[in-house]
Amino acid sequence: MKLVFTKSNLNKAVGIVMKAVPTRTTMNILECILIDATTNEIKFTGNDMELGIETIVEGEIIEKGKVAIDAKLFSEIVRKLPDNDITLTTDSNNNALITCEKSKFNIAGKSGDDFSYLPAIIKDKMITLSQFQLKEVINQTIFSIAINDNNKMMTGELFEVNEGTLKVVGLDGHRIAIRNIKLEGRADDVRVVIPGKTLQEISKILNADAESFVNIYFTNNHVLFEFDQTHVVSRLIEGDYFKISQMLSNDYETKVSINKKEFLDSIDRANLLIREGDKKPIIINILNGLLQVNVNSAIGALNEDIDIDKEGKDIMIGFNPKFLMDALRVIDDENVTIYLVNHKSPCFIRDKEENYIYLILPVNFTA
Repeated sequence: MKLVFTKSNLNKAVGIVMKAVPTRTTMNILECILIDATTNEIKFTGNDMELGIETIVEGEIIEKGKVAIDAKLFSEIVRKLPDNDITLTTDSNNNALITCEKSKFNIAGKSGDDFSYLPAIIKDKMITLSQFQLKEVINQTIFSIAINDNNKMMTGELFEVNEGTLKVVGLDGHRIAIRNIKLEGRADDVRVVIPGKTLQEISKILNADAESFVNIYFTNNHVLFEFDQTHVVSRLIEGDYFKISQMLSNDYETKVSINKKEFLDSIDRANLLIREGDKKPIIINILNGLLQVNVNSAIGALNEDIDIDKEGKDIMIGFNPKFLMDALRVIDDENVTIYLVNHKSPCFIRDKEENYIYLILPVNFTA
């Protein structure tokens, strides 16, 4: 095999498929990138058996063939080569020669026949949305999923399509993030749970272009994302997702409208006085026309007032400041509306159309 690439094309392709290469595995072949030039196009593939990414790379095929090369080593070599054309040549023993200007690397490869290809996906149920929309909806919800897998369902996000609307939900037992998007074009009804890792890696690859689209195909066990020259295939998380509707309520005793930036900045300042691991809440005291942000810790104290519009009762309630900041940072509105019942019930941050809903559980505190 003999292939020629520009450094930028090669670097980009390696960066994309590296996101599906496992850091630890008992199968050495999965630590490789598959380079397949047996047809008239060059495909790079990474696959950890849960997440697989395949992308077509621009390059010249002088001699066809395929090889699997250690992904980490190949990535570092490509990154540090001069900014010029790079030639990759392999022999019958899968040894690879990588040359660029005066640099020549000889590294051992593996047979491409031993590599696990991505599963074939039946393109039945599907939706289409822009890369910008998908990237945005992931970033606006992914922070709410659980990091560990004590409950695997919480490490993924619900993608539910019903009557042309996509609902994306992430939760970790302390908060819920929901985004609703009205879809255009074909939108088959589905309800699946996609691993958070898959969505995080896809978000890094997507561009913020509203004119470039992603086709998403669903089967019982897999999801396929198709965009640009890239295919991303992931296993789904099996099981029934939580009944979100039972956790949501339109009841409230207090309704607050507040400038988002002022509120976010105030909480950010209060958070300076809370050591990581202290689990110290900030106290929100809502009075007529005023929201007070208070924190009193071993480091110091802060008291800050923000003007608000309020309907209903006064209330004092405690929150984990990170949970509030995570939600506020991804809301684009200048003002946000907060709905509260009492100091033991969750608060809701949502807009009138319910394009977004953020539920945050309060924290016990001593006044």
